[in-house]
Amino acid sequence: MRVRVFMADDNGVLRGALRLLINMQPDMEVVGEAANGLDAEDGVLDTEPDVVLMDLSMPDRGGLAAIGALKQVRPKSRIIVLTVHDELGYVRAAEQAGAVGYVLKRAVDTELLAAIRAVAQGGTSLEASRELRCAQSSMRSTPAGEEARPGTAQLTGQELSVMRRLAEGFTNGQIADELRLGVESVETSRASLMEKLGLGSRSALVRFAVDCGVLASGGHGA
Repeated sequence: MRVRVFMADDNGVLRGALRLLINMQPDMEVVGEAANGLDAEDGVLDTEPDVVLMDLSMPDRGGLAAIGALKQVRPKSRIIVLTVHDELGYVRAAEQAGAVGYVLKRAVDTELLAAIRAVAQGGTSLEASRELRCAQSSMRSTPAGEEARPGTAQLTGQELSVMRRLAEGFTNGQIADELRLGVESVETSRASLMEKLGLGSRSALVRFAVDCGVLASGGHGA
């Protein structure tokens, strides 16, 4: 019996390439596709796949929120995150949401098919997770002499919305489109929240968002 695969990614060219690659395999087939998180939920319910390939940064509900929703309505489907993001925070958030695999898009040609077969048989494929944990193991603890950062209570509603989307990997332009703001307004909110939280990089922002439960909670704030 073939492994039934559903793909959720807003890049149509990538979906086309993956469809061709997967359908060439004698033991797997693509049974459905979606370009955003909401359509992915409907598609998975309709097609009942064995494995779901899920991008993280998609419009109309990001991948992390979609993973949580899919695990509620279709727990039998095994989810592999397929993404460009190689920060440890994303791996941790994906695992917390319910994914059992994590494959970087730059390694699709060498890792994806093996990952699909592994998770379809009940295993996991988190090599990327283990690699990142070894490389960035110090990220789990607060360095000596560094004070604990404050929570999100000090952020405005707009800053919190921008932070959630930044942590999920959206660009300033994508955030502006989704929140119906100007790009300059998004940039201002980004600078303000980074200063308030004492964060110096996107990686630090992702770690903070995971640790305070913003990513793990799934979904977007208003």
